[in-house]
Amino acid sequence: MGFPETIFKVIEENNCPLYEIGDVFKLGGKAIFLKNNERTFITTAIIRVPEKKKPCRILIADITSVLIEFGGMSDVPKYVTNCSGCSGRIRIEYVNKRKGGQPHQKITSGKPSGKKTEPSHIDAIVRLLGKFSIFQTLEDEEIRKLVPLLKLAAYKPGDFVIKKGDPGKNLYIIVSGSIQVLGDEGVHIAFLGKGEVFGELSLLSGDPIGASIQVVESTRLLYMNGKSFRMMLHHFPPLQMYFTRLLAKRLAQTNVGLSEELSSGIVGKLSDMSPSELFQTLNVNQKTGVLNMRLPKGPAVLAFREGSLVDASYDGVTGKEAFYEMLKAKTGRFKFVPGLGSEYDKLEEFGDFMWLLMEGLNRIDEGR
Repeated sequence: MGFPETIFKVIEENNCPLYEIGDVFKLGGKAIFLKNNERTFITTAIIRVPEKKKPCRILIADITSVLIEFGGMSDVPKYVTNCSGCSGRIRIEYVNKRKGGQPHQKITSGKPSGKKTEPSHIDAIVRLLGKFSIFQTLEDEEIRKLVPLLKLAAYKPGDFVIKKGDPGKNLYIIVSGSIQVLGDEGVHIAFLGKGEVFGELSLLSGDPIGASIQVVESTRLLYMNGKSFRMMLHHFPPLQMYFTRLLAKRLAQTNVGLSEELSSGIVGKLSDMSPSELFQTLNVNQKTGVLNMRLPKGPAVLAFREGSLVDASYDGVTGKEAFYEMLKAKTGRFKFVPGLGSEYDKLEEFGDFMWLLMEGLNRIDEGR
């Protein structure tokens, strides 16, 4: 369906090279809103600038960011924002026509010029995402390639985005609002706000969600599914480093005791900690030693040097293929022995650990 008519009007101007007081901007083009359990998904929208005036990408990006943040402006009686500026500054006001507001002047489409003068809302999304820490290592054109993978969802206070024990399906990025992380029996663990991400641990491990996520205030989230997440990591190595650091931080908070025990050697069961979670813990804590496992198909061995894989063997297979097979195990026991013998000195690293993990999880998905 069409996007509800949305109009912004310039109410203040200070040396703006393009616009003046009274100019209006109209949201046009086609847009689709799908309602499902109070979630709103925005797929496309175009903003028309005042007739016979050039489009300012900065201001259009600002307007579109507002629309993204509020999921459309039809229910907002009034909203005022400042242009983020170049050489001049202006202030714009949202006019809600349904509640009696009237635009200052009428906008007409004019004759086609043959040139594209209606910038896509994608420019604004790229600009918005570029401010988040997860994407700050990427160029704008790289972020642009990720935009089609993202969807927008809105939640009310008290809503649960995901619950402990659910299968991990999506990576979430907080656009506005805040959420809280809840452990067993609803015990509060942490708050997360604008620009922060969640859901990555279950996607990286393949395990069920480890904690519930509840909305604290009205919140909007961008999200992508697990397949897109793994594809993103595969094609953009800087994001692998981002999530490696994020994992290190979160595992350090939740597995401090385990990390200390691994330093002196520990015996455990894979029913308590999956292979992917165990391997990640050794990687992000930069452990050196040999992980011996008793798996359904027999004994398995992984050697780590400062968190990097240097050797693997399982079920008659060695190298990366052995590592991929170990990731599939659901049951078994393990023992980590710190330190490496001289026989490992000349062995080279398998490669980037995060890439290996993503490749292994992709293979598991394809097998399913």
